[in-house]
Amino acid sequence: MARSTTSMKKKSYTRYSDAYRQEALALADRIGVAAAARELGIHASQLYQWRSKAQFQQDTSEREQSLAEENARLKRQLAEVNEELAITKKAAVYFAKSLK
Repeated sequence: MARSTTSMKKKSYTRYSDAYRQEALALADRIGVAAAARELGIHASQLYQWRSKAQFQQDTSEREQSLAEENARLKRQLAEVNEELAITKKAAVYFAKSLK
């Protein structure tokens, strides 16, 4: 559980590693946010912020995946329409020649 401290003027900030945050969130899921915060010596609001940020990142990943799936579907659909258009053009040329 690594943490590093950086100082800016009068305030001191502690930065927690991603692994520490994940472990803290797992602990909060097991024993509750308030108990986990007391055990880790941090504010419960910090755990809630970490949880909402993790949820947002997960939602973003799901959104990106659904957009990628839709993009692939639309590309397939466009290829099919282009193929149908090419066939229609060839047929139009063929029938135009046979009419002359």
